[in-house]
Amino acid sequence: MTTRELPSIASIIGSVLQRVAAPERPLFIALAERLAAERYRRWAKDASGPARGDLLACAAREDAIADRVAALYPDAEELQQRLRADHPEIDEVNESIFAGRSLEQQFAIQAAGERAGAAAWRSFAAETGDAAARETFLACAGLEEESAAYLESVLAGG
Repeated sequence: MTTRELPSIASIIGSVLQRVAAPERPLFIALAERLAAERYRRWAKDASGPARGDLLACAAREDAIADRVAALYPDAEELQQRLRADHPEIDEVNESIFAGRSLEQQFAIQAAGERAGAAAWRSFAAETGDAAARETFLACAGLEEESAAYLESVLAGG
């Protein structure tokens, strides 16, 4: 199966994201980051040696992204509860993208999702007039790229 035949997290989440108010989109993406952190932890449970630690480091980066973004919103928890209630499909979409796929395919999907996430954070950074938010979003982009690089190295056999 080629990567063209694999689902695109960016396209799928992007279609849901269009129904979210623009100022709340970073918080919505932060919800997706939490789901990705859970996925990395599940993968880590089945891994051994250095791979376990590397996958847990990816999970920690996803949580760090979600934490940093939530810190930008004084009412983040309430907003995210509402977003999750308004868009329950995020959980179903998250699971269906990976269901029934080999670990290699799941890593490829996630790596592409990390790259798309980095692009989204850069887009948010470019759109904001708030210097602290811009710095946060750019830092999030870097964290996404670290996880993408790790997954891509695994896929390349390194």
